[in-house]
Amino acid sequence: MSRPLFMLEVGAIGEYVCGKYLCTQQKPASKARPYYPRSPEPSMQLLREIGYLMQKDFRLEWRQRAALSGMLLYVGSTVFVCYVSFALRGGALPAPAWNALFWIILLFTAVNAVAKGFLQESRGRQLYYYALVRPQAVILAKMGYNVLLLLGLALVGFGMYALVLGNPVQDVPLFLLTVALGAVGFASTLTLVSGIAAKATNSHTLMAILGFPIMIPMLLLLIKVSKNALDGLEFDVSQSSLLTLLALNMIVGAVSYLLFPFLWRN
Repeated sequence: MSRPLFMLEVGAIGEYVCGKYLCTQQKPASKARPYYPRSPEPSMQLLREIGYLMQKDFRLEWRQRAALSGMLLYVGSTVFVCYVSFALRGGALPAPAWNALFWIILLFTAVNAVAKGFLQESRGRQLYYYALVRPQAVILAKMGYNVLLLLGLALVGFGMYALVLGNPVQDVPLFLLTVALGAVGFASTLTLVSGIAAKATNSHTLMAILGFPIMIPMLLLLIKVSKNALDGLEFDVSQSSLLTLLALNMIVGAVSYLLFPFLWRN
């Protein structure tokens, strides 16, 4: 006896539902492996920290424009005093005097620009940096920021100085290279001295006492090489002095990188 048609359809639907949802054995879900993010390499992490700290310094400098305006005013007023003292009297400034006055202006500009690197940081902010970044990143970021700032001030000062008092430089590329090495040397040396002086009570006096004796050998080399550029001598004459300046800058950078962590812990 044959089944009715609707019973066949109900039976087929039941078999389909049982086979699809009820009667199949579910496979156990495989355990997902936990994802551990790969930590960046120490060198890349250091570069990233240096970039963040330099970006912070540039933003603070841009917000506090009075400090940058004061440094530009100092450069301009010093060049104007030299112009009033020499050029208005009708006498041409000799090349050695022109060279010496330029480096005196750049030296005191560097002291005023770089001295505030660590001296303006409060104790709370230094403790905050200590919890976030490594001390090597702090000192290298300060050095990089001060080098760029002093390079800009040195180029602006050279332009104003040459415009007002004349440009007796015969080898301009060599003179600009000397200015760049001098800016790097002044910025790196004064940054380290500023970090040392910030731990003392009378920090400004200590920075002057520690900074000038260290920069005197560098200043003598800079005056010698720039005088060769003013006289238009061959590059080979100044090559040894330039290598000595480069070695001094590298030594200051290496000493700062190695010794600043011990200073930072205190």
